[in-house]
Amino acid sequence: MTTYTVVDSLTPTSEALARLKDLRGKVAGCDALGILQIALKDEFWRQAAVVSSFGAESAVLLHLVAQVDPNTPVLFLNTGKLFGETLRYRDRLQEQLGLCDVRSIGPNPRLREEFDPEGTLWSRDADACCDFRKVQPLRQALSKFGAQITGRKRFQTGARANMERVEFFEGRFRFNPLADWNQAMLNQYIETRALPVHPLVDDGYPSIGCVPCTRRVAPGGGYRDGRWAGLDKDECGIHLGVDGEGI
Repeated sequence: MTTYTVVDSLTPTSEALARLKDLRGKVAGCDALGILQIALKDEFWRQAAVVSSFGAESAVLLHLVAQVDPNTPVLFLNTGKLFGETLRYRDRLQEQLGLCDVRSIGPNPRLREEFDPEGTLWSRDADACCDFRKVQPLRQALSKFGAQITGRKRFQTGARANMERVEFFEGRFRFNPLADWNQAMLNQYIETRALPVHPLVDDGYPSIGCVPCTRRVAPGGGYRDGRWAGLDKDECGIHLGVDGEGI
């Protein structure tokens, strides 16, 4: 294990780029469990956190993480606008998988009072709502970690199509152990291990976010069609930047 100092900079240092190249070499050919072993045990022991929405497919990543180290911090963004089903699903997965360190984080009350006192900002400026309810709280929560683990997959959006298994973003390394997985692989993993499914999946929600900005998807619709429907938006902002861009 190598201790890595978080660099709060948009421009990766030569040290960070060299480390990124080394990490990409190490995860090449590894399956998801192997990538997590490298991230959570070999390279960033007690320096990495998982970012999870406890959404439609979160059980897969969290089940894998629990096998490697159930004490891994799991950061959950409680925006104040989530479905009740998501909150109950979080509690169920935490108990069933034996996750020991699930941390619910949310928007700063002062910022909420300043920017969205009536709770309707989402209807006027979805990007601004995501920024203070998601981006800023997560940035603060991750500030003490050298690496983060996400459940992103390449098939989810066009912006993720060329995503690497390891990236460098906002001064820390970002591992995407499920990058190569497709929907069929996710479904099979959940079924063969009898993992609990988010209750909204069978109700027509293949991708689940906040209540005001999530809609059911008609049969045959796209995976993310129900997220920010009608807007030119398919990311909340917490997972932008690829290939060491640091943006």
